[in-house]
Amino acid sequence: MTLSPRQIESRFDWAGLPAVAARVIQHAIDIQQIPAPTFDEARRAAFVQARFEAVGLEQVYVDELHNVYGCLRGIEPTRSAVLLSAHTDTVFEAATDLTIRRENDLIYGPGLGDNSIGVAGLIGLAEMLQERHLTPARDLWFVANTREEGLGDLGGMKAVIERLRGRISCVINVEGMAFGHVYHAGIAVRRLHITASTEGGHSWLNFGRPSAIHGIVQLGAKLTALQPPSTPRTTYNIGLIDGGTSINTIASNASLWLDLRSEDAGALANLERQARSHIEASITPELRFSVEVVGDRPAGSIPHNHLLVQIALGSLDGLGVKGTLETGSTDANVPLSHGIPAVTVGITRGGNAHRLDEYIETVPVGQGMRHLFGVVMATAEAHI
Repeated sequence: MTLSPRQIESRFDWAGLPAVAARVIQHAIDIQQIPAPTFDEARRAAFVQARFEAVGLEQVYVDELHNVYGCLRGIEPTRSAVLLSAHTDTVFEAATDLTIRRENDLIYGPGLGDNSIGVAGLIGLAEMLQERHLTPARDLWFVANTREEGLGDLGGMKAVIERLRGRISCVINVEGMAFGHVYHAGIAVRRLHITASTEGGHSWLNFGRPSAIHGIVQLGAKLTALQPPSTPRTTYNIGLIDGGTSINTIASNASLWLDLRSEDAGALANLERQARSHIEASITPELRFSVEVVGDRPAGSIPHNHLLVQIALGSLDGLGVKGTLETGSTDANVPLSHGIPAVTVGITRGGNAHRLDEYIETVPVGQGMRHLFGVVMATAEAHI
């Protein structure tokens, strides 16, 4: 019989929960203070590696992408393991001012919620289990993975699944500010870098020649007129436009970066076809366009009534929190696309993700850790 998160939690003395929460918050700040732009996560990986080793995880190692692995042995090590993951990278450049600011029950700091508190949650959970000599029913793989943000294209998690897929049966992914939500479906994402090129010239002497910038903004105007379906939810966004050399130069090169998303892979493919048709129609003998795929996040899902979803919702219910089901683009997309059940849960609440004034709420962290404990230990007991 599968034990509920509430039954699992009843085995644990929660009197020390405030101390656990305080330590997780401090771990999060320590992690946040280490710059970790996507593709430059090595320093943060070294910190996590040291914490995994200090808490006594086995087989701790860092791969070539700076994913950090550690294993906590279970009672039945021959059973397929549970993978626990949280991404280490942030959207902020290495030179970003990472100074934190406390205001009542909020802590402000770039990347603190996305996803320093998530990684801190993994470390905090390992500490809780080891210090109290609690052994899960089966092995737990703790992985702090890289390349979740931006052009990382979930590269860290893709490498993790490639390495561990024969040893795991399900995944619990942690996004720091998702407390109260259970993500059970990963949306498909396609990202295109579209470049326009032409001869260029002087803005006065060569007036009338095609401009790569004019061409790219005209194409952009056509793309903004796309009308994706509302069901399944499908979206697009031009996130960046660049090009040119000076105000009085007819640009020879310019580009835009297009993000396409959908709950359905077929709808996403249709939207990309529409975008590419506009690109093809914009080509002239003097103005050329090229397209590079710079992101391809796979889709996948498990149903609302899947046992893993019900364990996550049941844990929130036991804490008096009404959980909501969500779809989104997270590291869980990768295992879901391989048919491996996965959910994404959170440690706390917060706001302003990807902004310099990003913040987390400190009060929910204790409940968030209790939630993570219940979900992980109940899942380890279950036959998933």
